Amino acid sequence: MRRLFIALAATLTLLGGCTDTGGKHARAVYVLLDVSGSYNDNLDQANPVINYLLGTLVSGDSLIVGKIDSGSFTEKDVVGRVTFDDRPSVANEQKRAFRARLDEFFKDRHPSARTDVSGALLQAAQTLDETNAGHRYIMVFSDLEEDLPKGYVRKSRLPFEGAEVVAVDVAKLRTDNINPQNYVDRLEHWKRVVADNGGRWQVVNDPDHLDTLLN
Repeated sequence: MRRLFIALAATLTLLGGCTDTGGKHARAVYVLLDVSGSYNDNLDQANPVINYLLGTLVSGDSLIVGKIDSGSFTEKDVVGRVTFDDRPSVANEQKRAFRARLDEFFKDRHPSARTDVSGALLQAAQTLDETNAGHRYIMVFSDLEEDLPKGYVRKSRLPFEGAEVVAVDVAKLRTDNINPQNYVDRLEHWKRVVADNGGRWQVVNDPDHLDTLLN
């Protein structure tokens, strides 16, 4: 994940110093956290990245955190959402409150039975569109194994135009160890989905321990 921080730093630094809310220079980042049973125990690895974003995003930028669970196309799965104020003191207080809200979520989260990745991506893309930010990112912490509840249909077009979707340290399932092609095919599937809907796709894996990332 060290490469993720380098990539984020390069991208976000180029856009830093621009503070117009919802303007062409504003940035909006949506972090998706998979709480399904197959991934829920891995979620704590998202915390360093969220802390990095809180320290990097500036006034006029937006940060949203949402869940991937059994039925993810809903506002109820938005854990927290904030657009940082132009006044530094207010923005700093917003960041502290946002972090506190996430701490509550990480402490009390419960695993879901199914995994609606498509619904979560649609929710994220639509929410980012509402910010009117010129630079939009979706960061996904998941194994990307979709497992929809019976009767759920996910065939809607995803409004990814101009957005970058970053899959962070995609977890490998036990079955991937038996047949690694399953893992490769899963990544290729989501790459196609993002590209076919006008977005840019990136996978960043981190072999390092999380507690060394910010040193």
